[in-house]
Amino acid sequence: MASFAICVAAITSFASAQTPIPGWCRALPRPEYKSLDRVATSDPWFEVYKPALNVFAIYEPHQSEEVISYLIVGEKRALLFDTGMGISDIKKVTTELTNLPIIVLNSHTHDDHVGGNWEFSTIYGMDTDFTRKNARGSREDAQAEITPDQICGTLPSGFDARAYATRPWRITAYTHDGDRFDLGGRTIEVIATPGHTPDAISLLDRAKGLLFTGDTYYPAPIWLFRPETNLDAYASSIRRLAALAPQVRLVLGAHNIPVASPAVLARLVPAFDIVRAGKISSAPESPGRVLYKVDDISFLMREPDTR
Repeated sequence: MASFAICVAAITSFASAQTPIPGWCRALPRPEYKSLDRVATSDPWFEVYKPALNVFAIYEPHQSEEVISYLIVGEKRALLFDTGMGISDIKKVTTELTNLPIIVLNSHTHDDHVGGNWEFSTIYGMDTDFTRKNARGSREDAQAEITPDQICGTLPSGFDARAYATRPWRITAYTHDGDRFDLGGRTIEVIATPGHTPDAISLLDRAKGLLFTGDTYYPAPIWLFRPETNLDAYASSIRRLAALAPQVRLVLGAHNIPVASPAVLARLVPAFDIVRAGKISSAPESPGRVLYKVDDISFLMREPDTR
């Protein structure tokens, strides 16, 4: 296991290059990473950890969303669940982790999860208009990710901030709820979990008890404020995940920390129900958005219309 001091040194090195240090950056490194095996790679923009056997969590701690992509390795091929920000070269990192052919699925197609899609030749997308629109790429959302308050330290050498955009990518084929991907000795199931976005999915490795939840659950304020968010669909999706909890050993979300107990799935449902029933007060977070906290679960939502 790489020492925790290495992780601290990496954060300190990045952070020392920029002042003032954003407040979110001061909380790093997150203590949960101390218990995970770290894998050395050549790109300091990423940190790679092993939360489970033949699973690599590719973490981007130097941008405020702390996005995590997952490389799930079988005997014949590997599946990359999300491709991150596109700020540095995730494909190069994956080639250091496996020499198997890689297929890409996205937990959803917000820009912070599809930034490296263009580098890969085999990409399965959900059959939704939202997916097709986002596959055309975008610039505005990407530019908002690299303002000074969003970056902890320096951007990668050679990165052109003025040209930064989410590049277009080609959908090789569509995937649907219930599809299974045989990686060779390992089968990954697609579970449609719309709500955060229309094309949101989770992945289940039933044999290993691993549930990859994307942005449907992660241990930080869950974003449910964007125009494409559907709260009714989200309520149905988290109930579906909660029903899987007895089969799950580990929950792997797409931001901040790559490990959570499956017990959180059952707690997620009543927490969201309390919020929707108006039984808990919110706190202002930013213009038009409010934060609801129920114990250790929180939701960032649109400010209620009181007119």
